[in-house]
Amino acid sequence: MDIASLSTALSMSKLQNDFGVAMFAKQLDTYQDMGAAMTQSLDEIGKQMELSVNPGVGSNIDLSV
Repeated sequence: MDIASLSTALSMSKLQNDFGVAMFAKQLDTYQDMGAAMTQSLDEIGKQMELSVNPGVGSNIDLSV
């Protein structure tokens, strides 16, 4: 293998590695944004559930024997 083809192969390898790292960083940012949105959504659902709770429902059972 001559020097020119070796240089080209190493350059392509570095380019592919850099591209993979960039894509991984982009995916990581996306997953962090999705996690933050999910956390916010769960917090909002929890607040809605606290407002909709009726403590008297289900506390008594009517039985006839």
